[in-house]
Amino acid sequence: MPSPDLSILIIDENRIRASIIEDGLREAGYVRVAVIHDVNEVARTIQATTPDVIFIDLENPKRDTLEHFFSLSRAIQRPIAMFVDRSDGAMIEKAVEAGVSAYVVDGLKKERVKPILDMAISRFNAFSRLTRELEQARSELEDRKIIEQAKGILMKTRGLSEAEAYALLRSTAMNQNRRMVDIAQSLVTAADLLGP
Repeated sequence: MPSPDLSILIIDENRIRASIIEDGLREAGYVRVAVIHDVNEVARTIQATTPDVIFIDLENPKRDTLEHFFSLSRAIQRPIAMFVDRSDGAMIEKAVEAGVSAYVVDGLKKERVKPILDMAISRFNAFSRLTRELEQARSELEDRKIIEQAKGILMKTRGLSEAEAYALLRSTAMNQNRRMVDIAQSLVTAADLLGP
């Protein structure tokens, strides 16, 4: 459950619509709420305030404006809830690709702000967790490839079996207090330098 101590930034050129979001957040107990109405100041304000969550309200978004906010979303890595009055499939797809956590079409009501905030944070956290897991899986796969290469080099140059090559890499890593992938990478690099 999100903490009422969150720093929340509302970006909306329309002061009335911004006040609806702000009122919904304040009624839900959030006190660190800032509002900016000048979209030209967005990047500077985000850099200065480093908000935890961002609400963007665009009444009739132009494609250029949406693209600007989508690129902003990719860069800041924060939960973003975006309200628009109308949209199409392509815009929704771009919003998802940009990492917008909640893309709400024609749904700006004060009582909906808190559930949308909760959903944006939950979706952002889930997406971040999946991204980390994917990066870890990729890293582990790369490590395995390097170890396989090193085993191949040892098998060819020293006439070892696969199990013996693995055991040699493992014992060397333990003796030098290094990771096995680091030993394997050193061996692959040395083999590349020495040539065929």
